[in-house]
Amino acid sequence: MKALILVGGFGTRLRPLTLSMPKPLVEFANKPMILHQVEALKAVGVTEVILAINYQPELMLNFLKEFEKKLDIKITCSQETEPLGTAGPLALARDKLIDDSGEPFFVLNSDVICDYPLKEMIEFHKSHGGEASIMVTKVDEPSKYGVVVMEETTGKVEKFVEKPKIFVGNKINAGIYLLSPSVLDRIQLRPTSIEKEVFPSIATENKLFAMVLPGFWMDIGQPRDYITGLRLYLDSLRKKSSSKLAVGVHIVGNALVHETAVIGDGCLIGPDVAIGPGCVIESGVRLARCTVMRGARIKKHACISGSIVGWHSTVGRWARIENMTILGEDVHVADEVYSNGGVILPHKEIKSSILKPEIVM
Repeated sequence: MKALILVGGFGTRLRPLTLSMPKPLVEFANKPMILHQVEALKAVGVTEVILAINYQPELMLNFLKEFEKKLDIKITCSQETEPLGTAGPLALARDKLIDDSGEPFFVLNSDVICDYPLKEMIEFHKSHGGEASIMVTKVDEPSKYGVVVMEETTGKVEKFVEKPKIFVGNKINAGIYLLSPSVLDRIQLRPTSIEKEVFPSIATENKLFAMVLPGFWMDIGQPRDYITGLRLYLDSLRKKSSSKLAVGVHIVGNALVHETAVIGDGCLIGPDVAIGPGCVIESGVRLARCTVMRGARIKKHACISGSIVGWHSTVGRWARIENMTILGEDVHVADEVYSNGGVILPHKEIKSSILKPEIVM
């Protein structure tokens, strides 16, 4: 089986982290975002993953070479010279996706994190005999999204309603699809949307079916959702393989701590924290609802909550970092500085407090 991951563009919503590396390589729960998906695809028998990309393909491929070997899976790129939307990339990669097997292929949105019930999706696709299967997830606020209206019993999709003013349903497209090769005949090589053009036309022929995603789901393409996604992911990890989570008197709730990270005395870590490889957390530090990426150092008695600390950054003694502060790569926050929602570009030094959310160039 094959799979296409829609990687797309510049990752502007996750800046300043994406100024240092392409978004799919940014770590989420101590693992590059895209690797969560590649591992899940490998587990259900996918042998080749194609990355639809229009930005820094060399960087991506060089990085993924080691995982190709480790996971024994083929990873290739299909590069757009102009943005092709969410369906155009399938037409561009047509020759890579089609083989003699006639098997369906997966398409995934690279920002989506969930439990990836791909095995169940393959069974669902076979059972309904339609042309395409999409995964949907239930949301509390459907008016912000495009809603999928479907038959509850069969999963047959009736129509899509974009940002409905009145309640028509609470299920939205989760960005994971399983498509029969014939779907490619419906897509032209031009900028086009799979959600707004391709799927509605398949639905009118009663050949589109939706499976409700069990468990959690999050699009982690922007910082607030990234932090929420980490909480949901760690909750799921607690249920599925809690041995991966950190334990100890200094841990509160769910925390993921890399084995090479060093943690000082009297710290309080958690809930919903990820600490990456080679990090140094000095004594008396408080961390909650945050990610500390590879090689960062948090000095004594600093307090970080609801924020992301980028690679090789330092946070000074008694500093307080909160409210969606994002430190890019190699940012240095001085002692006793306060940041309330500062977004700080790479290689900066912050010597005075940031009292309201702002971007520091």
